[in-house]
Amino acid sequence: MNSVISKLYDKATVPVMPIMTHPGIELIGRRVIDAVTDGQVHSDAVLALRKAYPMSVASTTIMDLSVEAQAFGAEVVFEDNSVPTVTGRLLSSAQDVGELEIPSLDRGRLPEYLKAVRLSAPGLDVPLFGGCIGPFSLAGRLYDMTELMMAMYIEPETAHALLRKCTLFLTEYVKAIKAAGAAGVVMAEPAAGLLSDTDCTQYSSVYVREIVDAVQDDGFAVILHNCGNKGQCTESMIATGAAALHFGNAIDMAGVLAEVPADIAVMGNVDPVGVMKMGSPGQVADAVRKLKSISAGYGNYILSTGCDVPPAAPEANIRAFFEASL
Repeated sequence: MNSVISKLYDKATVPVMPIMTHPGIELIGRRVIDAVTDGQVHSDAVLALRKAYPMSVASTTIMDLSVEAQAFGAEVVFEDNSVPTVTGRLLSSAQDVGELEIPSLDRGRLPEYLKAVRLSAPGLDVPLFGGCIGPFSLAGRLYDMTELMMAMYIEPETAHALLRKCTLFLTEYVKAIKAAGAAGVVMAEPAAGLLSDTDCTQYSSVYVREIVDAVQDDGFAVILHNCGNKGQCTESMIATGAAALHFGNAIDMAGVLAEVPADIAVMGNVDPVGVMKMGSPGQVADAVRKLKSISAGYGNYILSTGCDVPPAAPEANIRAFFEASL
């Protein structure tokens, strides 16, 4: 097992690592828009969250699936207390893809996200995992997801040309996250969950593998997140070589644990909206206890949420998550 991931198991029988940053923004009395545009606020939220919930074996930065697309030139909609979203379509033809420039790392909000890592890592007593989008999900935000999936069958060379540019960019971005002091990265590739295992391999995993091979080592780990996977593309996720695989609440974790090799960490999958935000503390505790029961006997499991805990998740529910994990 990757040495960064293996160290997470030193602190608890069942390590606990929710993908969670937004509650930290609320702890410091700031808005989502403040944190996603200012690296100092972002860092303050990460550090405040660590102080409030020291039971987690690692910290994470915000899972923002718009920051890389914005760097390419996509239009992004911001609201005070919601996660930014990409709107419109940046690319609409093979010619657009051919002319697309790979952005430098000083574009858009990239410098602020790197700043958040750089400021946070030295103040933490646990590993910090930065965040990035996966290549297929990024391509879908630039080309439109429906149009990209049509292109896979009508003009696959266009899809691959775009994925190649996304992969080259993401490799450099993750290298910068690593250089800023992160111990790893959570790569969010939810759109790949729309694909069959064969298509996921061809249009996502081979590109993710390139990034993994370029950045992962004994001091840096890639956690591949795919909350869209319902079980049909787990084999493809395994083939990426990522040190850990993170699953959403749409999947049966018992099946995942049986399928994933013991030297790859399995993470998930308490429902971040239906349970963590909308449920009661009792429902959160029940979900955690169920996962602990399912994972008993598996030494590669890390208890987590199924995705990023959204804004306005009740503090009582977060407390229940950690307390039930003990």
